[in-house]
Amino acid sequence: MSVAPLAPWLARACDELLRQRGHAWLLHGPSGLGQYELGLALAAAWLCEQPAPHGACGHCPSCHAIAVRTHADLAVLMPEVDMLELGWPLGEKAQADIDDKKRKPSREIRVEAMRDAVGFAQRTSARGRGKAVLVYPAERMNAVTANALLKTLEEPAGDVRFVLASEAAWQLLPTIRSRCLGYALAWPAPDEARTWLEGQGIAAGEAEALLRAAGGRPDAALRLARNGPAPQAWRLLPKALLRGEAAALAGQAPSAAIEVLQKLCHDLMAVRAGAVPRFFDLQDLPPAPPAAPLARWWQSLARAARTAEHPFNAGLMTEFLVSEAQAALNSARAARPRP
Repeated sequence: MSVAPLAPWLARACDELLRQRGHAWLLHGPSGLGQYELGLALAAAWLCEQPAPHGACGHCPSCHAIAVRTHADLAVLMPEVDMLELGWPLGEKAQADIDDKKRKPSREIRVEAMRDAVGFAQRTSARGRGKAVLVYPAERMNAVTANALLKTLEEPAGDVRFVLASEAAWQLLPTIRSRCLGYALAWPAPDEARTWLEGQGIAAGEAEALLRAAGGRPDAALRLARNGPAPQAWRLLPKALLRGEAAALAGQAPSAAIEVLQKLCHDLMAVRAGAVPRFFDLQDLPPAPPAAPLARWWQSLARAARTAEHPFNAGLMTEFLVSEAQAALNSARAARPRP
């Protein structure tokens, strides 16, 4: 496993952060800008045995240990679903509980993992370069977990540094935010983001469409390229929903389907208000429904988003979402006066 080079806008941010001193950083900004990648690069640079001017060298034993997820002086705190997705090992007890089907992987950062990290922060460095703790996404700490971290942030051991990466920093406790140096990630220029996507193997004709579908977020655009829907399917999706075709959202988890529908509803609201759509081309959108049905649809999607990770039946939920979308989209036709 190798460490991928940082995107240009993240490399510039890493250079800036490494020129400053501080024991705890809070990296924040909208999702899809690369908070996790920047946080890991910063921790790798702190622990690197042969650090270069712009960060970790990428080939020393410390960098190799991070690449294969075995570094003794790095503690990574994430929800277990993200740990598994990104290849980080769980603690023995947590892994055993999941393997034995005693519980599902957590979608929050568990307080037990945070307590282990607090103990880790108090131990001596194994490799002599200090220790680092990466917390991502930091907003997935509940109040108990955040309070377990708080005292260590207030009185850190001499050789431990923290990097908290967040896509919703306003959800963090004020006491957590006040004990970290904040750094807001900057949006990359569209041309730079498009060039980077093409460098990741995305066809030149698809990069711009993916960026639009992701709201200009390059990391989110890359995930769309890998997990779908394809740009052509994205362009056809609004009118497929107008016809009530459930296949338009087939294979997507309820949370992902709701996000798609929220983007469509957002763009129709923008068009209704005389603004430019953000996620879809105007020519791909059906006629904008009246404001009242759009507002009711938006509120319903917001309610569904709160329970999307625990649906009773994912297939039935998707069918309901498509049916509701069709009703909202066709309200534009129903609202037209008959000749």
